[in-house]
Amino acid sequence: MSDRHRLSLGPIATPDRLLLGPGPSNAHPTVLQALSRTPIGHLDPLYVALMGEVQELLRYVWQTDNRLTLPMSGTGSAAMEATLANMVEPGDAVLVAVKGYFGLRLQDMAGRYRADVHTIQKPWGEAFSLEEIEAGLKQYRPKILAMVHAETSTGVCQPMQGIGDLCRQYDCLLLLDTVTSLGAVPLYLDEWKVDLAYSCSQKGLSCPPGLGPFSMGLRAEEKLANRQSKVPNWYLDVSLLNQYWGSDRVYHHTAPVNMNFGMREALRLIAEEGLENVWARHRSNAERLWTGLERLGLEPHVPLELRLPTLTTVRIPDGVDGKAFSLHLLNKHGIEVGGGLGALAGKVWRIGLMGYNSRAENVDLLLNLLEEELPAFKPASPAVAAVAA
Repeated sequence: MSDRHRLSLGPIATPDRLLLGPGPSNAHPTVLQALSRTPIGHLDPLYVALMGEVQELLRYVWQTDNRLTLPMSGTGSAAMEATLANMVEPGDAVLVAVKGYFGLRLQDMAGRYRADVHTIQKPWGEAFSLEEIEAGLKQYRPKILAMVHAETSTGVCQPMQGIGDLCRQYDCLLLLDTVTSLGAVPLYLDEWKVDLAYSCSQKGLSCPPGLGPFSMGLRAEEKLANRQSKVPNWYLDVSLLNQYWGSDRVYHHTAPVNMNFGMREALRLIAEEGLENVWARHRSNAERLWTGLERLGLEPHVPLELRLPTLTTVRIPDGVDGKAFSLHLLNKHGIEVGGGLGALAGKVWRIGLMGYNSRAENVDLLLNLLEEELPAFKPASPAVAAVAA
């Protein structure tokens, strides 16, 4: 026997952080208590009843009657992949509306399932018009239009009115990323005629990462039923998962029981507060942040009418090392804010106010730190530099 890799460690000790970046956000204390409960079997009648509660509450937060609504056993990216794995057959035309990093991820995933992928593009910080969407549908005649509702890399909230109607007109399924909007931003799957949607547990739902909410409408169910080939991802095959999450309750895989304890409590808390109240709280705290940033002379990257209440991109002032200031906030104050991705790398900070973290005291704390400590990271004016010399 070898002890080469044996470590002598004490019990885990992690610092308390206030997570005001793009996610994860801090989980609600009640959710953390639920996660620590003793596991029960994944076919235990009590757990089966809890599964039904989770499904019904997911329908509430998504405002949908979709039968196939469930939490995928995996993070939001697993739910993202599930939408494409179940829908795409080789050669299917898929149109991705790319306006940020996660549109690019949809493009990549669709290609891996051998779709005939096309894109329409907008600069990072803008949204698509109905006219631009219709032009893409006319040109490419896709079977699926994939787009991001709340683009985490840019802080843009895509207006959705009319897009579902266009997809019906052009016989196309509408696939929507709601990772940074579910449980925090107005979202109406059925009213908007969304056929497939996915999200995550760790943002607006105030639960740690580990589950990926997924919802599939009747038009998508029909495409799944008419596939000419098996779904190429066994773990994410909804036709198999439906036997476990549906009425049959046939074993598919060992479910992450405690994560679903947490999800159940997170969704229960949203229902208790009331969805419209939750949306209003996120909007109010975002506006408090935007007003404070304006007072400090800091400029949001996205026009007001397109800004996400959950994720604000702030342009880093000229001459400031944005990463150095982020590390300062983390190391000195235990506060995490995010940096830019892709085309916005090094250009913006990403400030998240999601779920349990969307509170006025968190906004005020961050604004005070920006006011008091950011000036030390700005380059000295020429006059000051001359005096110092």
